[in-house]
Amino acid sequence: MPEMMNTREVAEYLRLKERKVYELVAARLIPCTRVTGKWLFPKTLIDLWIIQNTDCQPVLRLAVTLPPVIAGSHDPLLEWAVREAGGDLALLFDGSLAGLTRMAARQALACGLHVFNPATGRYNLDLIQQTLAGLQVVALEWAWREQGLMVAAGNPLAIEGLTELRNPRVRFVDRQEEAGSHLLLQHLLKEQGMTLAELHISLSPARSEMEVALAVLEGKADAGFGIAAVARQLRLEFIPLHKERYDLVVGRRDYFEPPWQRLLTFARSARFAARSAELGGYDITEFGQIIYNAP
Repeated sequence: MPEMMNTREVAEYLRLKERKVYELVAARLIPCTRVTGKWLFPKTLIDLWIIQNTDCQPVLRLAVTLPPVIAGSHDPLLEWAVREAGGDLALLFDGSLAGLTRMAARQALACGLHVFNPATGRYNLDLIQQTLAGLQVVALEWAWREQGLMVAAGNPLAIEGLTELRNPRVRFVDRQEEAGSHLLLQHLLKEQGMTLAELHISLSPARSEMEVALAVLEGKADAGFGIAAVARQLRLEFIPLHKERYDLVVGRRDYFEPPWQRLLTFARSARFAARSAELGGYDITEFGQIIYNAP
């Protein structure tokens, strides 16, 4: 089965009728996300959902000591802040959906994510409620970020937006399916009446936005989708297309522990504000605002 299953595929995988899958979706009882008008089901989250709905579920809910890892989507400002705060936190950037899966499986302390739900117009909240249902978690705003196209310095192919990506000369590098950037790109393409199939993708999916930027910098691709801060780090041209919210979700108990509080304290410092301005493409005005507190 593919990593992102459609309704028919997940019904076959679970040996259910498609009508039953739609009933589970309507009741918000199965992990899913709506992209370009279709329901998609991350296979990793479905596997975890199966485990959580077996007789061993109470065992999975026992309080355990979690590895001090922030999983999820890459963010340059977060990476720098974790290092400069001098705490005991480690980073494992592997995409928003994969990060949530690790957190739900109790393999990570926290997760960074930026997943837009076109059906509700909200960032992250719907997916957090679905994926981490039953867990005592808190989600807070980290920053708003500029998302857009990264192209070579001087923009030699005169790319101004998504429509130019139809040009056969433009080689595009995409992200893995679990990445929030990949899901957002699909949404923005749909708004332009386009699909990923119209893009000329010759490379394997990049596992981070830095990999996207390096592919453009090294001439292996002509354009990629990512945030302004990464493009600026590698001195690439950047065409802004969208502003997104990047959030952090962490266990409620761990929120008050020293490693997390040390990070939050540092992120309220003048050094942090200066670094966000230096990187560019960030708005940290509402940093720390609680956007979700599990019941």
